[in-house]
Amino acid sequence: MTAQTDLLKELRIDRSAPPPAPSRRGLWIAVAIAAAVALLALAGWALFGRDDAPLVQTAPVVAIGGGNGGSASVLDATGYVVARRMATVSAKVTGKVREVLIEEGQRVEAGEVMATLDPVDANAQRELAVAQLNAARSQIGGAQARLHEADANATRLGALVGQQLVSQAQYDQAVAERDALRSQLLTAKRQAEVAAEQLAVADNGVDNTVVRAPFAGVVIAKAAQPGEMISPLSAGGGFTRTGIGTIVDMDSLEVEVDVGESYIGRVTPKMPVEAILNAYPDWRIPGEVIAIIPTADRGKATVKVRVALHQKDPRIVPDMGVRVSFLEPAAAGGADQGKPGVLAPAAAIVSRDGEQVAFVVATPAAKESKVSRRVLHLGRSLGDDREVTSGLGGGDVVVLDPPQALADGASVRVATQTDSDK
Repeated sequence: MTAQTDLLKELRIDRSAPPPAPSRRGLWIAVAIAAAVALLALAGWALFGRDDAPLVQTAPVVAIGGGNGGSASVLDATGYVVARRMATVSAKVTGKVREVLIEEGQRVEAGEVMATLDPVDANAQRELAVAQLNAARSQIGGAQARLHEADANATRLGALVGQQLVSQAQYDQAVAERDALRSQLLTAKRQAEVAAEQLAVADNGVDNTVVRAPFAGVVIAKAAQPGEMISPLSAGGGFTRTGIGTIVDMDSLEVEVDVGESYIGRVTPKMPVEAILNAYPDWRIPGEVIAIIPTADRGKATVKVRVALHQKDPRIVPDMGVRVSFLEPAAAGGADQGKPGVLAPAAAIVSRDGEQVAFVVATPAAKESKVSRRVLHLGRSLGDDREVTSGLGGGDVVVLDPPQALADGASVRVATQTDSDK
């Protein structure tokens, strides 16, 4: 009995004993399984899930025409109205301003008096020249009288020497005196001529105190007032005026625009343009290209183009801002006359299966997007661009230099500025 009782006691559960420590084997197994799954996922992405979309550059397509006209704008540029004939008028001599006869906005004619200087010094020089001329003329009169007397005396002695009533020496002396007086008379006449020329110079000096308009125009600036000193050269440490006022020939107004070097190939002489002043945005002024200045601005990478305006109007004034649209006349009688077109970069147009195509990015703002293939109908070549009459629309974004393997519906990665810098 004792043995059985002991065996039953051993089978009794001791509820006061602490629970056994848990095993960590299962935890390590779970961690190992998770790591294996992660490695498998990484390997699968490396083998099958990598982004193979090519990185491409893009450019927008620009609309160049409208449906209501026979001309299309191939280029827009901004510039300013300038005057080809403009002058800051000054006096030829230094002097004090006595009177100014112009005001801003006044129209003056060629030769009209704009201002006068104090003529005191010039008048004194003229009076001196007049006195010198009068003295020279009086010397002529005295020399002529003495010559007349000497000539009569030589004639009389010539008759007497033939009769041997006077000596030959007396006659010779009379002839020499007559010849000397002739030389004095000639000298007096030449001195009178010099005095007359000096008087003409003095008259010119007086005239130089009057400032006249060199050509007809409108006064745009009044630079001097009565009492100020004026000089054709800068003097007096900057306190001397160098001009009376500035006039502009309004008939010589034109437009100068700076066109980027990349687009200057679109511009040709005599090309029609349409100018819109910033001050009058609803007023379209027709014109044409005068000339393309054969030099470039290295700093701005631009070429200056001169544009003539076919309308003259008082509202057009120098230094006004203006936007110029360079126009290309539409083909006469063409089926697509007046039909809108676009300009696309020539680098975006490639040949595929005998057709000219371009690839348009569906969502240009996204880093990755799909492309659609467009069949194009092309027009003119304008510099680095091509005119596209159908297949593209204004605002489309096309892929530049599309890879040979690029196909319709393929994905591409659109390069950003950061990608371009790399």
